[in-house]
Amino acid sequence: MSYVVTKTKAINGKYHRFLGRHFPRFYVLYTIFMKGIISIPPFANYLVFLLMYLFPRQLLIRHFWTPKQQTDFLDIYHAFRKRSHPEIISYLEKVIPLISDAGLRWHLTDLCTKIQRGTHPAIHDILALRECFSNHPLGVNQLQALHVKALSRAMLLTSYLPPPLLRHRLKTRTTVIHQLDKALAKLGIGQLTAQEVKSACYLRGLNSTHIGEDRCRTWLGEWLQISCSLKETELSLLLHNVVLLSTNYLGTRR
Repeated sequence: MSYVVTKTKAINGKYHRFLGRHFPRFYVLYTIFMKGIISIPPFANYLVFLLMYLFPRQLLIRHFWTPKQQTDFLDIYHAFRKRSHPEIISYLEKVIPLISDAGLRWHLTDLCTKIQRGTHPAIHDILALRECFSNHPLGVNQLQALHVKALSRAMLLTSYLPPPLLRHRLKTRTTVIHQLDKALAKLGIGQLTAQEVKSACYLRGLNSTHIGEDRCRTWLGEWLQISCSLKETELSLLLHNVVLLSTNYLGTRR
């Protein structure tokens, strides 16, 4: 029994050192979790390993997922955000009468119709609407509360916060992505590995787990063309682009 305890402590020590060296951010979270409520009862800290085994998606970061788990879990997360897509399109349709410019009203109506019919929109279809996303009625500060909540879900952010805080989080997240897009455009998509391309696409709304590398590079190129054409005052369009550009790409709507 003493040998087993000694051996367990040695393995546990090596595991802690491994986490500290290779995954410092996860180790901080792990340490806090170990010293929290779960470690109050005697020997309860070993329950952490069992919980990580039983609930890897909730308790482990992506680096610890198996290849199959990565595919399955990313599919689950994308299903969460995909549920908000029809809702966001319906909110866009509702604000069409509030747009003063007749040309913009036609363009937005046409875009919503194309997406609802399963058509992947062209870059110019989206950029033609940049003006009505820079202020009323589709600027981030002018969006209705339910619209903001749906966009939060599309960005995999919690929607259970007050609308002002949700707006702030959406603006912050979109600004960060916009800055990353500018840097990525300078670097060039060709410099990215296949996994980096797929991760970049997934971050921007496309479920890239079942799409080939070449197709992912094409989609990311379309995204960058749109993103790098937008001003900071037009980032609400980039936020909606998470839905507009990804919903029907290569049949992903199904």
